[in-house]
Amino acid sequence: MTRGRKWGAIGSVVAMAAALGYLVLGSFGDSLVYFYTPSEVVKLSADFHDRTIRVGGMVEPGSMTVMPQSLKIGFRLSDGETTIPVAYEGVPPDLFKDGQGAVVEGNWNSNGVFQASFIMAKHAEDYMPIEMKRDGKAMPKEDWLKSLRN
Repeated sequence: MTRGRKWGAIGSVVAMAAALGYLVLGSFGDSLVYFYTPSEVVKLSADFHDRTIRVGGMVEPGSMTVMPQSLKIGFRLSDGETTIPVAYEGVPPDLFKDGQGAVVEGNWNSNGVFQASFIMAKHAEDYMPIEMKRDGKAMPKEDWLKSLRN
């Protein structure tokens, strides 16, 4: 192989690797979903008040209020340091309750309340479908070390 063809081949490989890296990292970055903590949200500047953002934290126990004869729910979301008030109108997910983790999507309103348009409830690792709980069944727990040996 001549010296010119050698450098051409190396250049082609580098260009293809760079293009592939750009495509992989570009699509990976677009698919990531970030959320702010309540502590981060209260520090955001006023230009974020009109943007739709996600905030994650724990629903403060005892803070949930449901308006009678409506689908309006109010609760407080905390990260252990800061607590923010959240308002939501709609049917919340089944796993959404006091003391559970949640990620809410929405924006700040003029009253200083985070107006959520979407709630994603998080559950613990020991989550069990309600049908299994009603039937008194236990989730099968395998010893992960045994599964590694087989």
